[in-house]
Amino acid sequence: MKLTPFARILIACLLALGAFFAFRKLAPQFQKGGDKTEVTDHSGHDQGNEDVADVKSPTKNTEEADEPVTSNRSKFSYLPAAPVNGKLKGIVVVGAAGFDSFIIEVDDEGNWKLEKAEFGSSLVYENMASDEDIRGGLRNYIGKMLNYGVNGRDIHFVVSSGAIKEPNMQKIAAGLKSLKYVVNPVTAEQEAEYGFKVAVPKMYSGEAFMMDIGSGNTKVAWMQNGQLKTGETYGAKYFQNNVSDATAYEEATAIAAQIPTKNRKTCFIIGGVPFDMAKTTRVGKERYTTLNAPGTYKIDGGKMKSGVNIYKAFADETGCKTFVFDWDANFSIGFLLSLTK
Repeated sequence: MKLTPFARILIACLLALGAFFAFRKLAPQFQKGGDKTEVTDHSGHDQGNEDVADVKSPTKNTEEADEPVTSNRSKFSYLPAAPVNGKLKGIVVVGAAGFDSFIIEVDDEGNWKLEKAEFGSSLVYENMASDEDIRGGLRNYIGKMLNYGVNGRDIHFVVSSGAIKEPNMQKIAAGLKSLKYVVNPVTAEQEAEYGFKVAVPKMYSGEAFMMDIGSGNTKVAWMQNGQLKTGETYGAKYFQNNVSDATAYEEATAIAAQIPTKNRKTCFIIGGVPFDMAKTTRVGKERYTTLNAPGTYKIDGGKMKSGVNIYKAFADETGCKTFVFDWDANFSIGFLLSLTK
């Protein structure tokens, strides 16, 4: 049958019209399928929330990450009791090159919170031409704490075991004495005791130990049969005394071996190198940061290398997996707490 030109045009129009309605019916399914493919390609990386994307991403190369791997960190949830009707007290750590000062509020039960901290102040050290210069600098320094609201009788000075032999100590001690203040020398054993008091919450005292990695020495403390035991080993600057990593590791391991098994569940750790480790993984302004395994940290300089070596010795020997850094704790605050009830 031969179609006329008009008939052929009519059939072509009908076919085109049918194709048009078929496309309208199927188009939403194509569009929906396209959206699904786009989400899959993003692999969960939400540009509006990069933190969530990093956690969800299954393909992140941990070997190329700028920060230490955090997936192996133990969780630590603890909130210390806030002081009730507390009183302001100040403590100053007299060091070889400057002062570290802390102001806390503390109540009669020993509950405390850090109000202010200042590190490395060198007001007195900048001009030590005469005894009067020292006294003037000390007056200004003490004045700042008085202006904050601390009673003069509640300001105390301590000198750490690592700095007590420095030549400047005698001059500063004499200057403070003329102002009716006393510099309290603290031994390594006392530093360990004060560190334990300030860093280890009472509810953890029977199952934890304290570790303070300082530059000159490392102090350790734990409770055993109702008594506080302490230990001391190399500090994070042992490399300056030509002490090998192997020697420092061996001695630190020997100290760690003395800690009873029941006290190895948690370690509360403070000190300069732990501070450097904790700041790489701190979340916001959290009070406590759990550290990563020793091998995950980037080594920057001899002090960091030595400090991590000591940390590794204790982690290896005790098998402790939860090392908790307290951002507010310091042995000198433990000294203040020892003066309370």
